[in-house]
Amino acid sequence: MIRELIVVEGKNDAHAVRQALGKVDIIWTEGYGLTRNKLDYIAEMANRQGVIVFTDPDTVGEQIRNRIRDYVPQAKHAFLTRKAASKLGDIGVENADLHEIRHAFAHIQQEVGTLIENFTLEDLLLVGLVGSRRAKEYRLALGRKLGIGDTNAKQFLHRLNRFGISRELFFQAIEEVRHGERF
Repeated sequence: MIRELIVVEGKNDAHAVRQALGKVDIIWTEGYGLTRNKLDYIAEMANRQGVIVFTDPDTVGEQIRNRIRDYVPQAKHAFLTRKAASKLGDIGVENADLHEIRHAFAHIQQEVGTLIENFTLEDLLLVGLVGSRRAKEYRLALGRKLGIGDTNAKQFLHRLNRFGISRELFFQAIEEVRHGERF
């Protein structure tokens, strides 16, 4: 059972998360209208019970996530892929299947205290996550498997390092994606 406060963008997102996870503590930001009072509350709850940020995989969701991360650096993060959160051209947590929401919460990430560069752009190039015909597909599948969402190559590299993904886990996930999963 998840004991942390879950931060989502809207009421419909909260409803979808509760359907997937049951009775959990949720607050919604009301989109980008995240007030100082809500940030203070989220920070207080982070100290009491922990916080998991679960925003939409779009530009506004990433902006909200970054504002919370800057204010509450100890927050944990759960990510959906754009594909999992898309329905009829709309991107949002409320559109995701319950299975996808559960999958995201099975792969919660927390930033490491000191950023260590475990990976470089050259690493991504060597394994085909940059500069190859299927780079985007591989990043999407690998981002889902590792629980870091789907992003461009630069942001993917940043998340690998920011969340302290080990090289062992990274290469194991690459093998599983290449040899076992369908895109």
